[in-house]
Amino acid sequence: MASLNEKMATSLTRLKDLTAASSRRVFRSSEFSRTDRERLLSEGYLEEVIAGWVMVGRPTERRGDTTSWYASFWQFCCAYLDDRFGEDWVLAPETSIRHLTADNRIPTQVLVRAPRGNNGVQALPHGTSIMVYRAPLPVDVQIDGEGVRAYSAEEALAAAPPRAWADQHEAFVALLGSIRGVASLSRPLLRDGNVAAASRLSGALALLGRTTDADQIVSLMKRAGHDVRPDMDPFGTEISITLGRRPEAPVATRIRLMWSRMRKQVLEAFPDEPREILDVEGYLAAIDESHTSDAYHSLSIEGYRVSEELIERVRGGNWNPAENGRDEGLSDAMAAKGYLEAHELVKETIVEVFDGMNSVDAFETRHQDWFGALFRPAVTAGLMRPESLAGYRNVAIRLRGSGHIPPAGEIVPDAMEAFIECLRSEEDPRVRAILGHFVFTYVHPLPDGNGRCGRFLMNLMLASGGYPWTIIPVDRRTEYMEALEEASGQGDIGPFTRLVVECLSLEPPPPRRLREGEKLEERADPVEPAESDASNSVKRSPEARPRR
Repeated sequence: MASLNEKMATSLTRLKDLTAASSRRVFRSSEFSRTDRERLLSEGYLEEVIAGWVMVGRPTERRGDTTSWYASFWQFCCAYLDDRFGEDWVLAPETSIRHLTADNRIPTQVLVRAPRGNNGVQALPHGTSIMVYRAPLPVDVQIDGEGVRAYSAEEALAAAPPRAWADQHEAFVALLGSIRGVASLSRPLLRDGNVAAASRLSGALALLGRTTDADQIVSLMKRAGHDVRPDMDPFGTEISITLGRRPEAPVATRIRLMWSRMRKQVLEAFPDEPREILDVEGYLAAIDESHTSDAYHSLSIEGYRVSEELIERVRGGNWNPAENGRDEGLSDAMAAKGYLEAHELVKETIVEVFDGMNSVDAFETRHQDWFGALFRPAVTAGLMRPESLAGYRNVAIRLRGSGHIPPAGEIVPDAMEAFIECLRSEEDPRVRAILGHFVFTYVHPLPDGNGRCGRFLMNLMLASGGYPWTIIPVDRRTEYMEALEEASGQGDIGPFTRLVVECLSLEPPPPRRLREGEKLEERADPVEPAESDASNSVKRSPEARPRR
């Protein structure tokens, strides 16, 4: 008789065969025998989505973890809708616009049009749902690589209801910025005689600085016998950017919009004015003194199991697992070694800025060197392939527990170009520090190490404004992650700004090892403010302006 392990191996082989054959994560329950399905469900290798549907799970996930569901979300939606309607479905115009503009947040509800829809709602895991309402399909449907069926950009802009223009104004602006000229925009307007949509589109283009295009839409509609008066408030809110004549990727426009909107929140929550560092040697000495603490907290935030003792041994070249049983955990030690090397490069970059180099030029030139230093020891030890160090990622990536999905690999260069442009045009180092960290991790351009490099970028920009090197303590990891999620999901950068400002005012927190049985996520003991401010070691002039 086969053992329990052998039976589980048989069930896992079935799962492996199905995923390997189709690269799917979502299956009809009937694709597994009842025995295999129950075994895999009981051990967490499968999770039930709704009756009749399962998805690949992770046995190590905690109860309530959204990672597997968010990774499978769009694949499930497509498989479920294809099963019900074949090719006769499409995302509603407003949902299509979010999808077309790289708004990668998992929506609470997906709106779908189908000629055979029943105007019903299908509840899904973690508070999400699909609503399918009966409506005809548009003239032009486009299908992406995941099988998502959406309106074309022009059809979506013409068909979207007025409330969507206000609710999703950033997505509408981003989509308009990706379209060249008005010929394609005008076709659905002229075909359907859609005066209301022509009014919104012409008004929006005028507000965004493309007055010639706005006038052309009005003129084309007039020739067809339609009197169009541009709606000069289609978004219901002030839009603070203008569109260039050349189209750009929606993700680039979206980043510029976020930056423009969020910078006001940063300045409101970060009142301490920038200053020039007069005692450069004292500032650099303070960075050296916080070296071990910074490595401990930053690596612990990322889930590495490190200690102050391990970091000091690695730093001193005394790490020797062959002779010292405490020196185990190769990946943790290599992460510590890489972090210390990268930290030194960041310090050298700060020196270059103090010597007169523009801080944005310094970041643009050096940040991939930081990334390389972080992971060079792991490559040397055979834990990573050398090609992993070859710059920006070109594959999709998912973030554990986050409703935000970073931009697809093929548009990362567009996103980074817009990000660097925002950094370069920003005069205030406080905004460069806060939004620099946030937008960098929002884009997640690197294969790994984005959080660490984001915190390095933050400290480079803080240094350019005369602020001390700032450590986010691992004890506040949950607060830190939730603040970044709030910024990604709700557009509120305030909580993250206030967290950084509070940490900036404290002495570097001392490292602390985990207690036996303690997990990083469970640590909630507060970091007590020190008696003296970390900035006391840096002499600053209140009148001086920061070097950039």
